[in-house]
Amino acid sequence: MLRHIKAVLFDLDGTLIDSAPDLAAAADRLRLDRGLPELGLTLYRPHTGTGARGMLKTAFQIEPEHPDFIDLREEFFQNYERNLVVHTRPFEGVQELLEGLKQCCLEWGIVTNKSARFTDPIVQQIPLLSQAKAVISGDTTAHAKPHPAPILEAMRRMNLSPAECVYIGDDERDIVAGKAAGVKTVAAGYGYLGDAGDIGKWGADLNIYSPLELLKWLPKT
Repeated sequence: MLRHIKAVLFDLDGTLIDSAPDLAAAADRLRLDRGLPELGLTLYRPHTGTGARGMLKTAFQIEPEHPDFIDLREEFFQNYERNLVVHTRPFEGVQELLEGLKQCCLEWGIVTNKSARFTDPIVQQIPLLSQAKAVISGDTTAHAKPHPAPILEAMRRMNLSPAECVYIGDDERDIVAGKAAGVKTVAAGYGYLGDAGDIGKWGADLNIYSPLELLKWLPKT
């Protein structure tokens, strides 16, 4: 299925790294500063994939239309920015997966909706991620996923055609974006699924439930 692939493009949060603990802590900091008790990681984790919107809805039952949302979001961002990689780590198996890609002579890159404000320092502070051949953030192009522009930009920077790429992510919009870009798609069933339900309904070319599962589908040297 993926035998002619030359490169793998990854979503970041929920696919390569588990950033839920630091994102949850940033949201709970908002509550503590307002005299409210912490909610804890378990409540936040399923909503991590939806970013600030999901974190603030969990913390305060607030939607983007609320007049306080913009100010709360910026305060949340500042909390997060101060503690980006306190507890954030690559998922179990990711290091071995990336080593496996190298052994197979396959390049890899990152395509995330996270803004460069956070993506760049995270990549710099987690040595494993610094090996990426391209890092595309949510504000690198004029559009974020599910638009295909970020994936197309990653391929442009890596001098790849859609037929040579596969994109893997833990959200349905990742699959939508990948299909629109013309690449093979893989749904990561180990990430932050939230209310997404059955990943089998996303229409990805392949579903995996651990990072290392991907290796058996990739070309060998």
